[in-house]
Amino acid sequence: MKMSELQTTEPRNPVEPFLRIDRMPHIWCPGCGIGTTVNCFARALVQSKLPLDKVAIVSGIGCTGRVAGYVRLDSFHTTHGRAIPFATGLKLANPDLTVVVYSGDGDLFAIGGNHFIHAARRNVDLKIICVNNFIYGMTGGQVAPTTPLDAIATTTPYGSFERPFNLPFLAESSGAVYVARWTAYHVRFIAHSMTEMFSKKGFCFLEIIAPCPTLFQRRNHLGDGLETMKYYKERSVVRNGARTNEVELDLKREIVVGKFVDISRPTLDEAMERRAHHRTPGRMAPGVQAVLRTERPEVAAGGQ
Repeated sequence: MKMSELQTTEPRNPVEPFLRIDRMPHIWCPGCGIGTTVNCFARALVQSKLPLDKVAIVSGIGCTGRVAGYVRLDSFHTTHGRAIPFATGLKLANPDLTVVVYSGDGDLFAIGGNHFIHAARRNVDLKIICVNNFIYGMTGGQVAPTTPLDAIATTTPYGSFERPFNLPFLAESSGAVYVARWTAYHVRFIAHSMTEMFSKKGFCFLEIIAPCPTLFQRRNHLGDGLETMKYYKERSVVRNGARTNEVELDLKREIVVGKFVDISRPTLDEAMERRAHHRTPGRMAPGVQAVLRTERPEVAAGGQ
């Protein structure tokens, strides 16, 4: 699908051309924040002017994982927790693609946690969007790696007693070059962060705090989706550049949002090329040497 195909004189929701309308209605509950993030994603694609035939979206299992099936892009709905390794293979096989991993906190940081930290360590050129609703939403509301202390879940009826992950801190300490967090209330900031990630090379991570009215909000007496949006508005504090080890979440403190990390370092494919050129410069195929000299002069220079 090309951007020109999205232009039409008929009035319609600007997000509609990006969706597989034949898959509607979607499975998300009323008040769920995932649909809001998809709206932001579509607007970021428009703003970034990326060729849509060069964008691929990969997801795992869970409510957020269904995004890959609803968006009109090349997409891959993978097995539970394995979105990042599938996406890594896709990016290495076709470096020209912009590969987006779009999944939930349970999929990315429970069964998929090991893949996350190593992809960040290697600085694989992936754009990770995590919709964090603090709970396993699709499978009954079990406690998740991000469930705040004292929060009620089906498996912790008296309150969670396991300390949750601080996702921005985990991402930065693992090696991510871009780290941001917003809530589903901050729609313009979400779209802006997504646009920034699309233009940045390396492992980029965006956490979006979103409501799950059916399971998390209801059990913890936080109201419906609208009341949760008001809660996000009142409790959120924008602190760009904040130290990620100081942005931990719980049910009582303020929600620190903003862009926390924006640095540069060699990506995985750049590191591999530099090492190969350094170790075997005289034995590299002439075609590879030519590509390095013309398309990646900084890599060629770094290997000499």
